Amino acid sequence: MKLLKNNSLSLNQLDGNTARLLTMFVAIFLVASLTKPDMFLSSGNFQSMSKQLVEYGLLSLGVGIAMISGGIDLSVVYIANLSAIVTGMVMKALVLTAVGPELLLFILIAVLAGVLTGFLCGAFNGFLISKLHIPAMLATLGTMQLYMGIAIIISGGSTVSGIPRVFSQLISNSYLFGIPLSFFIYLFVVGFIIFIMSKTKFGMRVFLIGTNARAAAFSGIKINNVLIKTYILSGLLASLAGILSLARLSSAKADFGSSYIMQTILIVVLGGINPNGGYGTIRGIFLATITVQVISSFLNMFPEISNYYRDLIWGVAVIGVLIVNFSANKKTTAKLAKATAN
Repeated sequence: MKLLKNNSLSLNQLDGNTARLLTMFVAIFLVASLTKPDMFLSSGNFQSMSKQLVEYGLLSLGVGIAMISGGIDLSVVYIANLSAIVTGMVMKALVLTAVGPELLLFILIAVLAGVLTGFLCGAFNGFLISKLHIPAMLATLGTMQLYMGIAIIISGGSTVSGIPRVFSQLISNSYLFGIPLSFFIYLFVVGFIIFIMSKTKFGMRVFLIGTNARAAAFSGIKINNVLIKTYILSGLLASLAGILSLARLSSAKADFGSSYIMQTILIVVLGGINPNGGYGTIRGIFLATITVQVISSFLNMFPEISNYYRDLIWGVAVIGVLIVNFSANKKTTAKLAKATAN
């Protein structure tokens, strides 16, 4: 009961971070709307933003869940790439002469193959971390290279292309109320993960393990099983990101999106996830993802600002938010320690 009380405290303390993120988002949105109304408020810009944020938004969810458990998953980008390559290769092999309902069935089989790839990669990560007790950072750093190597071998080091047009049209180029279908898929996944992490025993156990793994073990929680499931979930989210990327680009490559991992870690920390584990919210990750995308799109509207100055502006903004977040995290950690002692 004490652990449950502590976890409730940790979640309640994040309201301040959510409020800060929401304030930051509204402020940036207003500035962009007032300074570049024709460009920023155009339907084309909103469609572009909603497409771009889906992939690293899903990757950030996986990294965030792993971080809440007290670990990290550095391999998500390469799980996504491997899943996309497997999906693309299976799709090309099956749908070569298929038409009609048979074509859709084969596309579904290819997508399931990609999802299975993410499941297996996540399970392997979880095995290394939970059963062999390899630190999460080292384990996923190693599997990151492993999955990239496998992707290079099976693809021959070349780009997998020639994806059926119907796949891209169905997933990436379909719109509902002017918004890409892929964004609605992302929203559904966010809602599902929020439910898992806040309303299920599994989600509560992930928080408890991140807060105090030893105390969680004494309370009867099977830590190894929870950690394996945590990294399987991260792998599944990564595979979905890879499949959506395949639909958007109609191609897949072993080294695609290599910069995404730093971006996802940044989003997770900005979203209020404690790097040491134990507390954070999925809604924080969601708000951070949207905020980062708005900032990125806004900066791209100033061609006169060189990439060097954009990096400077971005860095100053990030450091400022991180200072605020870590100051809040210290206060939360102190309250959690006091609650645990009581």
